[in-house]
Amino acid sequence: MITWPNFLSQFFNGLAAGALLALISSGLTIIYGTLGVLNLAHGAMFMLGGYAGYVALQATGSFLVAIAVGALFLVLVGIVLEVLVVRHFYDRPPEDQLLVTFGIGIVIVELVRFGFGSLSRAVPPPSWATGITPMGFLIYPTYRIVVAGIAAVALGVIYLALYRTRLGMIVRAGIEDSDMVGMLGINVYRVFMIVFGIGAMAAGFAGIVNAPVVSLTPDIGESILVQTFVVVVIGGVGSFPGAILGGLIAGEILSLTSMVDPAYSGVMLFAAMTLVLLLRPQGLLGSFGRE
Repeated sequence: MITWPNFLSQFFNGLAAGALLALISSGLTIIYGTLGVLNLAHGAMFMLGGYAGYVALQATGSFLVAIAVGALFLVLVGIVLEVLVVRHFYDRPPEDQLLVTFGIGIVIVELVRFGFGSLSRAVPPPSWATGITPMGFLIYPTYRIVVAGIAAVALGVIYLALYRTRLGMIVRAGIEDSDMVGMLGINVYRVFMIVFGIGAMAAGFAGIVNAPVVSLTPDIGESILVQTFVVVVIGGVGSFPGAILGGLIAGEILSLTSMVDPAYSGVMLFAAMTLVLLLRPQGLLGSFGRE
C-alpha cells in the first residue's frame, strides 16, 4: 500500500538520484556535443572516481579531500586518454569510436578489479552528514539531502563555466560547428582535451559523492552508463539543460516506479525514452544539427 510519507520519501530519493544522473550525463553530453564521440567508458570513469576517492578517504580520513582527489584524478585520466587514444579516432567511423571507448572502459574495470578485487567496498558518509533530518512532513536521511545539494552546486559550476566563460563559449560553438571554430584560429585539439577532461571529472566527482549511498564494486558503472545514455536521449544529445531535465525525469521514474514494483523501474525508464524518440527524436531540449 502506497502511503503519503512513502511517496514523499521516494520523490526526494528521485530528486537526489536525478541530480546525480544529471551531473554524470552532463559530462557525457558535453563530450559528444563537442567532440562527436560517444564515450562508452563514461561508466567506468564514474566507478574509477569512486575508487580514487575511496583511496584518498582511507589515507586522509577527509571526505572533502576524497571528493577533490576523485575529481582531479579523473581530470588527469581523461586528459591522458584523450591525448593518447581518443584524439586519433575523431576522423574515424563512429563504430571505431564506440569500440575504442568500450575497450577503454573494459581495461579500466579490469585494472580496478585486479587492484581491489571483486568484493564491494563501503564508503562511510562524512560525520557531519550522518543520521536523519526532520523535514516536518517526513524524516529523511541527511546524506541524501547532501548528495542533491552537492550535485546541484556542481551543475551550477558547470553551467557558469559553459555560459559565462570564454572556454564555455568555444565549447558551445564547437557543439554547433567544430570546423568553424578551427577556422577561427582556435586550437580545437586543446579545447577537445579540456572538454574530455571536464567530462571525465563530472563522472568521477559523481562517483565518489554517490559512494556512501551504494557500495563500490568494479561493475558499478555498467548500469549507470545505460541510465546515463537514456538521460542524454531524453534530454537531447549535446544539450546541457537537457541533461539536467532528463536526469531529473529519469530519477523520478526510477524512484517512483520502485515504490510500486522495483522490477519495472528500468522498463518504465526505457518506455519513457521510447516515447520521447517517437514524439521528439532530438530530445526534449535538443536540436537537430550535428551530422
